[in-house]
Amino acid sequence: MKTMTLPATGTLLALLLLGGCKVGPNYKVPATPAPPAYSDDGHNGNWEAATPADGADRGMWWSIYKDAELNDLEQRCATANQNIAAALHAYEQAHDLVRENKASLYPTVSVGASDTRNRVSNNKPLRPTDQAADYWDFLIPLSISWEPDLWGGVRRQIESSTATAQASAADLANTRLSLQGMLAVTFFQVRGIDLQAQLLRSTLDAYTQALQLTQDRKTGGLASDSDVAQAQAQLEETRAQLIDLGVQRAQYEHAIAVLVGAPATGFKIAEKPLVGDPPSVPTGVPSQLLERRPDIAGAERRVAAANALIGVAKSAYYPNVTLGAEGGVESDIISRLFSPGSTQWGAGPSVGETIFDAGRRKAQVDYAIAQREQDVALYREQVLSAFRDVEDQLAALRVLDDEAVVTARAVDAAKRSTELSTLRYKRGLAAYLEVLTNQTIELNDERSAAALVSRRIVASAQLQMALGGGWSSAQLPVN
Repeated sequence: MKTMTLPATGTLLALLLLGGCKVGPNYKVPATPAPPAYSDDGHNGNWEAATPADGADRGMWWSIYKDAELNDLEQRCATANQNIAAALHAYEQAHDLVRENKASLYPTVSVGASDTRNRVSNNKPLRPTDQAADYWDFLIPLSISWEPDLWGGVRRQIESSTATAQASAADLANTRLSLQGMLAVTFFQVRGIDLQAQLLRSTLDAYTQALQLTQDRKTGGLASDSDVAQAQAQLEETRAQLIDLGVQRAQYEHAIAVLVGAPATGFKIAEKPLVGDPPSVPTGVPSQLLERRPDIAGAERRVAAANALIGVAKSAYYPNVTLGAEGGVESDIISRLFSPGSTQWGAGPSVGETIFDAGRRKAQVDYAIAQREQDVALYREQVLSAFRDVEDQLAALRVLDDEAVVTARAVDAAKRSTELSTLRYKRGLAAYLEVLTNQTIELNDERSAAALVSRRIVASAQLQMALGGGWSSAQLPVN
């Protein structure tokens, strides 16, 4: 450690402060590939182009489904879900670190007070003969220390912690999006089970009538015991399918209870069959996905944080300059503590520079650069995964829409076939096995059609999640 003279140090500090340099690379958002359009976009009327800043409030993205109970559950999830609460506290911690780092830009001032009773050894070398052996020492010290951020190390640290806090805010938004999306998907699955249950109940009514038909024909000597047994078996099997749906529905209800922060015991969702086609979901162009997905924003902010840490590591190559001052009052008699003669002080700068560290600083810079490159790779991978998520759901909507059209035709044909075979059976022109076979085909086709209603609406909800819901990177805090 070497100390410079006051005039020389003052001149150096003035020049450096005027320069206001900040070492390390300035941040640029990494380039990522973005196709001009989605492969399946425009192949179906259920989605259309839009822009993130189109003025529409899409924060409550689930409201597009116009279900009051879903709206209520989503609000409860946002306020009571414990994973969202944990993510919120993680962001608060990151924000507190920003405040802590910003404090390093300012001087540190400390003050204290002490009173001690001292005794000096009679055999102490060079002890003055007139010095009392016992005395009081009353002291009130004041200390001021400031290390100017000449090389930008502190500012780079603030830049890094700010970006990290923004990444935590994006993580919070992504947690909220994921859990509220999971809630919507599970809710629609419950409604889909209700549609299946409605179908099975109507089928039970039809099968009960078919059983009565076989019993009446048996009484009239036109049917065998086998016909009655087959009709009875089909009725009970369908009743068992209806009961089995209750297991799935209860499990979905319990999952929703956890998502909204409620005990599973006693939690119920009113039965209401799912109906209708999925609503229109605006997609925009792929490049806008970078602004909409909170997971992408979080990954990008981590690149920015890592980039700033390179500057922090490089600032260690430059001298440490500290401005310090110490003072206070001291006296052996408390009544004279604040008299002019009790004042003491000292002030001056100090400069220190490491001239050999066996490559430690070089290793720290290389580590920071490698960390940034790792985060860049993870960011680009996140972007590619996001494009895949959107394409998956767009393809699902297109394929399921086509499948629904075909399945609807199959249901109509199965219904007609059942009607004809039942008529033939009544006239004695067909065995009951023919009726049974057609009824089974009809029920399978109807259940497939009912399942497609749920799958299509679930796919639309998952598309909204893949598009980031109603989120935008403009919502990231500035800190």
